Amino acid sequence: MKILVITDLYPVKDDEKYTPRTISNFVREWEILGHEVKVIKPNFILNSFLRKKPFYKSGIYGNIENINYFLPFLGNLRNKIQTEFDADKIIAHMPSGEIFANRLNLDFIAGVHASDLEVLTNPLYSIYFKSELERAHKNAVKIACRSEVIKNKFLKLYPQYTEKTFVCYSGINCEIIKREWKPSDRVKVVVCANLIKRKNADKVILACENLNVDLTIIGDGKEINNLKRISSKPQFLGWLEHERVLDIMRKSDIFALPSTNETFGMVYLEAMASGCIAICSKNDGAAGIIKNGINGYFWESGIISKIINSSNQNEILAETYRTILNYTAEKAALNYLENI
Repeated sequence: MKILVITDLYPVKDDEKYTPRTISNFVREWEILGHEVKVIKPNFILNSFLRKKPFYKSGIYGNIENINYFLPFLGNLRNKIQTEFDADKIIAHMPSGEIFANRLNLDFIAGVHASDLEVLTNPLYSIYFKSELERAHKNAVKIACRSEVIKNKFLKLYPQYTEKTFVCYSGINCEIIKREWKPSDRVKVVVCANLIKRKNADKVILACENLNVDLTIIGDGKEINNLKRISSKPQFLGWLEHERVLDIMRKSDIFALPSTNETFGMVYLEAMASGCIAICSKNDGAAGIIKNGINGYFWESGIISKIINSSNQNEILAETYRTILNYTAEKAALNYLENI
């Protein structure tokens, strides 16, 4: 099958630090399964600079075509595109990708992320982008929501799309590890995130301040200096290569990230696969996978202390392992294709 993916959430080069790999992971697995995949990355230059994303000249980079536009969705969008549209399935993710595909009058699957919900509910977008995105969702052949939580929130706004909406969850590529609850010395708590306000790393720091735990924070971002002022307890490691992150997770006991407006959160799956008891926010991101008190926990006051003093850590980890078996990258890729 020939698949065309249209999205701005895609790394042009492998060494990009902060571009999420979630959609590129799907592409890699589809290629492994024998499908031919091409990617169009519509890049609106002003947005690229505002978000401090890597800038590339328009052109083809392997199977990816990066196309720079000064104004979003205006004029003839086709006049710069070299990639052919003879695909069996066209998949567009993120608001810009969905609107872009709709403006090209293509039959496409719309991939809904947390950013879609922001455009659909924030008054700042009501003048133009909201109506454009609503048209895209109306015309989409199917709507692929990135998590069960995103799907529920989306259908609460637009219940008329229930029949054509499904969940396209992500899967992990790292080796699955089953571990017992045996902290070597002190319980090790780890946070891994882009350190911005909505990740709420400050809550984890405050929760650990008076506990006999080691706290490690992986990541960089605008809030890092503010976080360092809260306490001298955490060890801040900054941005690390992916394999190094997984290595630290395998040596940790609890992964805590009570973030909000999370699309999915691959990092939760990676932490679970690495043998951590994972904590996420209720009704957000990974809450569609993490079941409170069964294979992980929802964030609440005192939750880290509760886990440490519990007697069922091994039961939680055993259920975590069973959960992870259903969220491999191959199964996620197959699930997506089966739904479209």
